Amino acid sequence: MRLERPPSVVSKYYLYQGTRTFGFFWPVFTLFLLARDLSFTQIALLNSLSAGVVIVGELPTGYVADRIGRRNSMLVSSVLYAASILGFAVARSFAAFAVLWTVWAFAQTFRSGAGAAWLYETLADRLDESAYTRVRGRGGSVNKWLSAGTMLSAGPLYAVDPRLPFLAAGVLNAASVVVLVTMPETSTFDDGRPSEETFSVVDAVPLLREQLSRPPLRSVVVYAGVFFGVLRAADEFVQPVAVGVIDIPLSAIGGLYAGFTAVSAVASYFAGDVEDALTTRWAVVGLTTITAVSLLLSVFFPLLALPTFFAMKSSNTVVRPIVSGYLNDHAESLGRASLLSAASLVYAVFRLVFQPVGGVVADRLSPLWAFAALGGSFLVVAVAVNLVEPPATRRDSTDESVR
Repeated sequence: MRLERPPSVVSKYYLYQGTRTFGFFWPVFTLFLLARDLSFTQIALLNSLSAGVVIVGELPTGYVADRIGRRNSMLVSSVLYAASILGFAVARSFAAFAVLWTVWAFAQTFRSGAGAAWLYETLADRLDESAYTRVRGRGGSVNKWLSAGTMLSAGPLYAVDPRLPFLAAGVLNAASVVVLVTMPETSTFDDGRPSEETFSVVDAVPLLREQLSRPPLRSVVVYAGVFFGVLRAADEFVQPVAVGVIDIPLSAIGGLYAGFTAVSAVASYFAGDVEDALTTRWAVVGLTTITAVSLLLSVFFPLLALPTFFAMKSSNTVVRPIVSGYLNDHAESLGRASLLSAASLVYAVFRLVFQPVGGVVADRLSPLWAFAALGGSFLVVAVAVNLVEPPATRRDSTDESVR
């Protein structure tokens, strides 16, 4: 069957996704920080600082996105990301890295709610919002494939000069600004202003409290937040485990990252199909449980860490668009970016909890024991949440294919 060409606005979204990759430096990032004389605990503290900034900044920046426009908020994010990545190339002290982590965190907050809201509302305006999971999943696939390609150069660039991966990534992320300028704003905004003038910060707080404190959003936000927090904390130990436990040469670390990023790209492409086949609830519960069990067992079977890397990356890229689509389906359009930012705030709270735990366990025992502690923690919380209020019921709408 002949594949249809994606609509123009979807193609631009895919191109934007391709420019916002960290592949040039991500495979060597932890090694780079360790070479700058940071400990695992200090790295965890930086990530906790980032989570703290997200907690403080998510609601204000989500509200800003609901006022100035989704695309404008995404533009601010791209500028901040590029600036922080380029700054990593010259930072030397813990204090300097702390400043850059703060900029990075604000970049995340300006994008988290706005990016998802822009895609959902653009599909609703021009195509079909029921295709959200499919389009976002395929956009994530584009991002992962380009990341896989750039990751192949991470090791060689790092060997020549540790600053080169960051320079390359900074330039690529700056290119996302050019792409965003060509993308349309959603119909919620007229000439950069909200079409409704009644939504204020006073309206936002009770709206978010009402929506996030009751079913169906309450349990899925907590469940996903714990999972994303565990994965983000565990990601810091992939490189030390790969090099120090599995004995993968540093020169091959980029190829390893490219490999499991390619697998996660395929998984992301079929995120909508996975949701259709398993239902929203079982796609979320099943994939997260398998990943957590793999983390827990890695300490007893070290070679299991290798497939666990693949499970971590793939489950993350599939679960994120499914959860985001579920939240969008239950959001009110005017405060959509604020709601999605509020969910990101909850995720950041769990990052703030799990990252120091992982850093301390890795320093005192080993990175593999950090994997086990994080995976076991998720399983305990997952059982409790499922007993109290099973997360993510099946959506009523039927997804249509938008290629």
